[in-house]
Amino acid sequence: MKNKFSIHLAFAFSFIFIFSGIAQNSATKNSTDKVKVKLSCVAFYNLENLFDTINNENVNDEEYTPEGPNKWNSQKYNAKIQHMSYAISQIGLDYSPVGVAFIGVSEIENRGVLEDLIKQPALANRSYEIVHYDSPDRRGVDVGLLYNPKLFIVTNSKSYRLHTANPNFLTRDQLMVSGYLQGEKVHVIVNHWPSRYGGEDVSQPNRIAAAGLTRSIADSLFRVDPKAKIIIMGDLNDDPSNESCAKVLGAKKELSDVKEGDLYNTLWKTLDNNVGSLAYNDRWNLFDQIIISSELAKGDKNKLHLWKAEVFNKPFLTQQEGKYKGTPWRTHSGGVWTNGYSDHYPTLIYLVKEVE
Repeated sequence: MKNKFSIHLAFAFSFIFIFSGIAQNSATKNSTDKVKVKLSCVAFYNLENLFDTINNENVNDEEYTPEGPNKWNSQKYNAKIQHMSYAISQIGLDYSPVGVAFIGVSEIENRGVLEDLIKQPALANRSYEIVHYDSPDRRGVDVGLLYNPKLFIVTNSKSYRLHTANPNFLTRDQLMVSGYLQGEKVHVIVNHWPSRYGGEDVSQPNRIAAAGLTRSIADSLFRVDPKAKIIIMGDLNDDPSNESCAKVLGAKKELSDVKEGDLYNTLWKTLDNNVGSLAYNDRWNLFDQIIISSELAKGDKNKLHLWKAEVFNKPFLTQQEGKYKGTPWRTHSGGVWTNGYSDHYPTLIYLVKEVE
């Protein structure tokens, strides 16, 4: 049997042999020579209201307690944790047998739910570690990063607070984590921008402000290193073509337009092909974006660079029947517990570099 890919494990990293013409920066499509590259998978996943069952003081979590409207009890919480851990364990396995090197997550109540998540049997052998800071969000949810310390060595992290013209507006902090992936310095900024509550026109200024903060974090990294390798990921509550992403953040659609210091949206064309990460009113959106700096988008073949980006929309994450057939299988639908996963699909990118 002839395979385009043959995958091998070595020292907890994944290696993949790719025919020339398949990988970015490869030789010619007609060549039968094989190129050996080291591959890493990184991802983002909105875990859709991953709350524990405890009514925590100063957190707006009453909806997710045994006495709340969702009757959120240990049975439901444990089912949710098992589902989310299994989903994360499967991300990237098509090409990376060791799974994701790191994954940004959103809609988590606290560090405790992440600790419960990584202890699940599906993830326990990965030895994931956590980066998390509490946010002032009015719904009591945060962002975080799970990472495999064998694959990604964290050196620094910082939480950035969004301030708007309304001093009473509270939302998620933005998380910046720096570390080494395949021996190269990488910075990841994890986001969950303000929601569309109240309508797009009313809420848009808040996302534009969030985009401005993200851009300022990226620019501060570029000032230190114009060739900084930056990955911006998160539920941006906007599509790639919206003003916050395309103009304020400046994430470009075409790779040919990307110059040093620019950002490239790895999933814009995916949405153009009617593939999204969530569905609303019979329309696909791609709020769960992964945006990379020019050095990762167009870097040298012997350094980390983008191979491909995907929406991880596997059948087990998808509603198979009923009104919402073909869309993400969420935890609740119409106030009824459906024992699903999330109302968002994960998104991921593969980064590769040639090795001798």
